[in-house]
Amino acid sequence: MTPSKFTYWKKLNPEQIRIRVREALKDNVDFEDNELIGVPASHLDPKVFYSNAPILKDAPFLSSLVKNPNHIGCHTLGDSEPFFRGTQEIERELIEICAADILGARPGTSDGYVASGGTEANIQAIWIYRNFFIRELGAAHDEIVILTSSDAHYSMFKAADLLNLSIELVEVGETNREITSSTLESAIENIKKKGKKYVIVVANMMTTMFGSVDDPSTYASGLQAAGLPFKMHVDGAYGGFLYPFMCDENTLSFKNPHISSVTLDAHKLVQAPYGTGIFLARKGLMKYVLNDQAQYVKGLDATLSGSRSGANAVAVWMILSTYGPHGWYEKNQMLMLRTSWLCERLDDLEVPYYRNPRANIITLKTSDAVRSLVDRFGLVPDSHGDQASWFKIVVMDHVTLDKLATFLEELKRGLRV
Repeated sequence: MTPSKFTYWKKLNPEQIRIRVREALKDNVDFEDNELIGVPASHLDPKVFYSNAPILKDAPFLSSLVKNPNHIGCHTLGDSEPFFRGTQEIERELIEICAADILGARPGTSDGYVASGGTEANIQAIWIYRNFFIRELGAAHDEIVILTSSDAHYSMFKAADLLNLSIELVEVGETNREITSSTLESAIENIKKKGKKYVIVVANMMTTMFGSVDDPSTYASGLQAAGLPFKMHVDGAYGGFLYPFMCDENTLSFKNPHISSVTLDAHKLVQAPYGTGIFLARKGLMKYVLNDQAQYVKGLDATLSGSRSGANAVAVWMILSTYGPHGWYEKNQMLMLRTSWLCERLDDLEVPYYRNPRANIITLKTSDAVRSLVDRFGLVPDSHGDQASWFKIVVMDHVTLDKLATFLEELKRGLRV
């Protein structure tokens, strides 16, 4: 996706960003200059965090932290707590940037919120679909199953445990990391044997270990042929801010009618503060987890986390606004160039590895030479201990060509031993 026309995502200069955040904070409640006594919230403790520090004048994110907005609830649904309406509006704009401009949704057709991370966002999706099947299709709890690839993130198992659901894994190819129609058919046969009738599919938009990508049409055609109702969620926690820019047509987007929700994660490639995931869903789905007992929260609450820092939403909005879509495309292209540069040299050395051509992850097949470099270069294994078969390199912003060249020199030495 080469940046062209974007509805919500605009590049802003530092002064425009400072003004926007400052005005948003002014539109939030000021705990020091009002008569409010019923709100269970306040700014950060002034004995520890100096709220009048001069640095805050030119530091909108730090100002947001000190002002401490609570973004409880899902602000794209309608009513929200009025005390933090200024920064809530920034979060709403961020949701539209992600859903419409990056993932192809029609404007105004998505809900979502800034979660604590990709794990929460994945659980949120599975929670919604479990309730959807029960309420709309009369499913029994034990008739619902999570279906995902064997390379999927461990949060799927957390969701299965927390929501009391079973999980079925689709095996992937050892060298291409792809699910196939035949491996999916085997998984579907297992599902039917176990009496499962409703399927929550989680497709991967770049897995954490390999950067591999699932073809959603494989899932859709296989499940339709088997006559199994399904809802499909995309785990884009790693690839959501990279993969859509690397392909002409992203089939793991809201343009695909089979896809109902997407997880993004801004504390990876976006380099936002940790604890910053994003959950996006088509309109009409959040109601399946709306909590009627949260009567003291205006607009109620439909999120897994409940109270959460509005400063994190401000941080992601600031980062994306600083780059703009063209700057973000350029940043991603630099990561891809470095990744391709390393792959070319690994090819010359005949070192076996896996790399999705649209990912910045290179996963090396284990060998004595590779193992000798694990501790020095922080290579991450697919399994800690002696069972590791793969070790990955992730070309992030700090992973320069100099660092990669040093790694290659040491790898060459190991190969000669």
